[in-house]
Amino acid sequence: MLKSMTGFGSATQEAEGLTVTAELKTLNSKFLDIYCRIPKQYSDKEIELRNLLTHKLERGKVELSLNISRTADLRPGVSVNRPLVEAYLGDLRQTANGMLLTIPDHELFRLALQQPNAYLTETVASPESASGDWEAIQSAVHEAIRRCDEFRQQEGNALEVKFREYIAAISDRLALVDEQDARRIPAVRERIRTMVTDLLGNEDFDQNRFEQELVYYVEKFEISEEKVRLKNHLDYFLEVLSTEEANGKKLNFISQEIGREINTIGSKANDAAIQRLVVQMKDELEKIKEQTMNVI
Repeated sequence: MLKSMTGFGSATQEAEGLTVTAELKTLNSKFLDIYCRIPKQYSDKEIELRNLLTHKLERGKVELSLNISRTADLRPGVSVNRPLVEAYLGDLRQTANGMLLTIPDHELFRLALQQPNAYLTETVASPESASGDWEAIQSAVHEAIRRCDEFRQQEGNALEVKFREYIAAISDRLALVDEQDARRIPAVRERIRTMVTDLLGNEDFDQNRFEQELVYYVEKFEISEEKVRLKNHLDYFLEVLSTEEANGKKLNFISQEIGREINTIGSKANDAAIQRLVVQMKDELEKIKEQTMNVI
């Protein structure tokens, strides 16, 4: 079963006074590349999230975004920044004395409390709510991963259809190559016969050279083995495509072997019609190689 590296999944989980939205995007990448955008207070959980994504998504450029909002069960924590307020108060008192002003301390204290950063304010959840945050986050992330995986499978199914179309197109051209090869062989045979006649008519005829030349031309123009190997590679590609172990790297390796046989057929055939078919097969093969880069 094929899976694409392109995917998307989003899920929202609501707990008591907490709403967690996890959004997951995956794109093509040679390796697994994970980027997490999560609230700072949960940064200690990033390694655990990365391990989860590594186990479930295997390969690709992965971007996880977590949006967390709390709608209830809040405990506002507000405290006076005492060292700073004391510094403000001392400075105000010295300033008043230096200007020979008599200002009551409670007035100076009120002014000190009005200065910047005189208060430390942090909105925190109660311990009871905080204990359930991680469970809600995990639930949202798991669901986002499940939906992203479904998206990848759907894209993989579409890719499989395309791969089968490309392989069928190459197979059709190979059948035409086989037909053209049958017409090409008589011409090759006649060419070799002419060469042999020229050699036999030469007074300096060398039997050893004759045999070497004959073997050379037979090997040079013969493409039967290449056609058989190409057919086997095409069948193997479809076989792997139907297995659970199908992956982009393996399919890419097979496509490289397909390319080698196509190139050899083109170089040995020395026939214009077959060359055109070879170009068409290469075009289909490039589509296969491009799409294997998007398969996990």
